[in-house]
Amino acid sequence: MVAERLGWHMLDSGALYRAVGYAASMADIDLTDAEAVTRCAQAAKIRFQPSEDGRDTRVIVNGHDATDEIRTETCGAAASAVAAIPAVREALRDKQLAFRKRPGLVADGRDMGTVIFPDAPFKVFLTASAAERAKRRYKQLKEKGLSVTISGLQREIEARDERDASRPVAPLRPAEGALLVDSTGMPIDAVVAKVIALVQPD
Repeated sequence: MVAERLGWHMLDSGALYRAVGYAASMADIDLTDAEAVTRCAQAAKIRFQPSEDGRDTRVIVNGHDATDEIRTETCGAAASAVAAIPAVREALRDKQLAFRKRPGLVADGRDMGTVIFPDAPFKVFLTASAAERAKRRYKQLKEKGLSVTISGLQREIEARDERDASRPVAPLRPAEGALLVDSTGMPIDAVVAKVIALVQPD
């Protein structure tokens, strides 16, 4: 929504890692095999295309529309595992940098402000409690017809946060000078307004 309001491009870097996790799973690759996962990341054909109904951007992985599959927490856990592999991060770095085009880019991801775009003039560390995020994900996945529980989702989210915060490569942390926005209990419009105000102050 911020990208739409500003007329900027959009990068969902998490979708790239989820797509690699998905591709590796489809190829029955052991996620602890760093070399095999890296080859998968290098070879995977990942593209984004607008949806015909104007909703979720479609994520096409090796010719398959994996938009719904990559949003499951199972795929999120796979993404977290492959993201801890330095060679995978390097393989996806150039793909992410290629999204930076005029008039601007909204880059969403756990290391956007610290590693990929450290020179970005505006940085936001958007967070919410694990319980809040589990409720949001539950609603999102139930709307897609998937069978999930809030308690299970919350456990998976907390485990992923712990893995991402403690990994030696690009750990999850706020970038220096980032605006911290805790969106727990905040409606979407209020979050968008807060971010827009950073970029376009009154």
